[in-house]
Amino acid sequence: MITTLDTVTVANRLRPVLLQLNRHLRRELAPLGITGGQAALLHVVRTSPGIGVRELAVREGVSTAAMSTALTRLESAGLLQRTRAQADRRRVGLELTDAGQRVLRSARSRRTAWLASRLGRLTEVELAAIDSVIDPLTRLLEAEPA
Repeated sequence: MITTLDTVTVANRLRPVLLQLNRHLRRELAPLGITGGQAALLHVVRTSPGIGVRELAVREGVSTAAMSTALTRLESAGLLQRTRAQADRRRVGLELTDAGQRVLRSARSRRTAWLASRLGRLTEVELAAIDSVIDPLTRLLEAEPA
C-alpha cells in the first residue's frame, strides 16, 4: 500500500530536530563572545560589504534603531566598522574589521567541527540519507517568500 506523507506530520517531526541542531551550533559561538544573531549580521556584512544600516535592517526584518543598536555593539567589540561612501559622503556603509573576519572564520570552523564530529557517529547509510536531503532542504529555503 502506497501512502502519501502528510506535510504537517513531517513538519512536526523536522521542526524540533532543526531547532535543537540550531541550538547546538549557536552554543559553539559562546567561546568566541558572539551570539548567533551577531554571527548572522557579521555574515551578511561580509557577503555584502558596504551595505547600509537601513538596508540591513530591512533585510533582517527589524527597525533601523534596533539594527543600529546591534551594530554599535559589534562596532564596540571591534568586529565591524562604519565607513563613509566615497561617491556619497552622506551614506555610511558597513565592513568587517580583520577581527570580525577572524571571528567569522573561527565560528565556521567551530560549527563545522562540531557537526562533523556528530556526523562521524552515523553509519554510512545514515550519512548518505542526510546528504540526500540537503538539496531538497536548500530548495525549501529558496522557495521562501521574500
